Amino acid sequence: MIVADPKPLQEIMGMVSAFSKILIVGCKGCVTVCNVGGAKEVEVLRAALMLAGEKEGRPLTIDTVMLERQCDKEYVELLKDKLDGHDGVLSMACGVGPQFLSEAYPEQRFFPAVNTTFYGGAVSHGIWEERCAGCGTCIIHHFEGLCPIARCAKSILHGPCGGSSEGVCEVSKETVCIWDAIVKKKMAEGRLDDLLTIHDPRDWRTSRDGGPRRSIRETLAD
Repeated sequence: MIVADPKPLQEIMGMVSAFSKILIVGCKGCVTVCNVGGAKEVEVLRAALMLAGEKEGRPLTIDTVMLERQCDKEYVELLKDKLDGHDGVLSMACGVGPQFLSEAYPEQRFFPAVNTTFYGGAVSHGIWEERCAGCGTCIIHHFEGLCPIARCAKSILHGPCGGSSEGVCEVSKETVCIWDAIVKKKMAEGRLDDLLTIHDPRDWRTSRDGGPRRSIRETLAD
């Protein structure tokens, strides 16, 4: 899923400093799962902004609404009747959300209330870790289902670098060396010779480096 973190309150207050009537739009998708943009977080942000506004001597009128998803036009269209009378709109979805909203309602101003960080999953309660870089050409089948692109600090494809020690990455003591995990899994399954294979250089044209990407399902596209 897409993982995000809340923006600092002061940054958000700066975004809406010229406005007095604000709409906060939450999302029931990924940001709800990672506890940053769901119904609870929308109300928490509303309360925090109201209090901050009072302290600044700038009373705010803040309304809230939840959309099923902000990355589908059919749900974005449901926001139409909610926008009237609002100076600015805060989106608590990932970075896709405020862009879809801005494209659908060009006359309105939209602002991101969260920072989109990575694709990942929950490893324990309240902790999410990156697992995928969205490079567009998945190769984890070569590496025992583990991704050296997203999970190696250097995206190395041919074994651990000389900086890792005792299974820990040299970049951070809190970061597991994914190549240590790959090698150990290969050894346990008797397939260490797999690592003698020389892989071709990555074709980064399928990654973000080639510009904005598009995925088309021929059976669904109009």
